[in-house]
Amino acid sequence: MAVHAHPDDESSKGAATMARYVAEGAEVMVVTCTGGEAGDVLNPAMDRPEVHEHMDEIRREEMANAAKILGVQHRWLGFVDSGLPEGDPLPPLPEGCFARVPLDEPTEALVRVMREFRPHVVITYDENGGYPHPDHIRTHEVSMAAFDAAADPDRFPGAGEPWQASKVYYVHGFSRARITAFHEALLEAGQESPWAEWLERWDPDKPDIMERVTTQVPCSGYFEQRDDALRAHATQIDPTSRWFAVPLETQRRLWPTEEYELARSLVDSTVPEDDLFAGVREKVSP
Repeated sequence: MAVHAHPDDESSKGAATMARYVAEGAEVMVVTCTGGEAGDVLNPAMDRPEVHEHMDEIRREEMANAAKILGVQHRWLGFVDSGLPEGDPLPPLPEGCFARVPLDEPTEALVRVMREFRPHVVITYDENGGYPHPDHIRTHEVSMAAFDAAADPDRFPGAGEPWQASKVYYVHGFSRARITAFHEALLEAGQESPWAEWLERWDPDKPDIMERVTTQVPCSGYFEQRDDALRAHATQIDPTSRWFAVPLETQRRLWPTEEYELARSLVDSTVPEDDLFAGVREKVSP
C-alpha cells in the first residue's frame, strides 16, 4: 500500500516499483489522501478555462488513468487539498483542509482501508513530507499513526478487524547523486542538461538523501509505465519538461532503481535491501 497526498504523487514517487510488483503478482493499492483540488495547472497545453472550471473531475479521471496504467488498485481517502501557502509570513491554511483536520479523522479513514486491504508493506513520506508541503507532512503523520492503530483492537473498533502490516518505508525521489549522474551523461552526449540550474542552487551543506536510503529496488523494466502514468496526469505534467529529458536507456544504465528508507520493520531483514518484501516473503510463504 502506497499512501500519497495528491493525485500524481504516486506516479512521480515509486511508480516503477509498484508496476514491477504488480507484474510479479502482488496486490498493490494506492491511497490518495486529497483530491488535489488546490493544484495549479502546470502543463501549458492544459491551461484553459474549461480545465480550471472542472479541475476536480479532471484530476479524478487522470488518477483513474494512471492507476490503470500501473495496474494498481486505488482509493480516495476523501480529504480536501490544503494548497501550498506562499508569502512571508505564510497565510493560514483553509479551514477544513487535510492538514488542519484533527489527526484521528484521516487516521481512522486510513485504518479502515488498511484493515480491508491488509497490506504487508506500507510506503509513505518521511517526516519532512519529502518536501515541506503541509499535505505531505500530514500524510506522513497519518500513515505512521494508522500503521500502529490498524493493529490495535482498541483503536477504531468499528473500522474492521485489526491488521498488522510488517514494514513501513519512506519513498525518496530526487537525490543529488542521481541527478548529477543524469546531468553529466547529458553533457557527455553533447546535449543540454535541464538540471544545471537545479544543481547550482543545491546547498553544499545539505546532505544527499541517499545517506538515508536503505533499499534500492531494481525496476528499470517499468520506467516506461512510470512515464506513461506521469503523462496521464496531464494537468500536472508537461510532456516536454525535464521529467522526460533523460533517455530511458540512459536511466536504465546509470540508475535502474527506485530508493526507499526502511522506517519500521516487524520482520527480520538486513539492510541494504533490494526488495520491499525482504523478510516478509519468508513470513507469509507456506
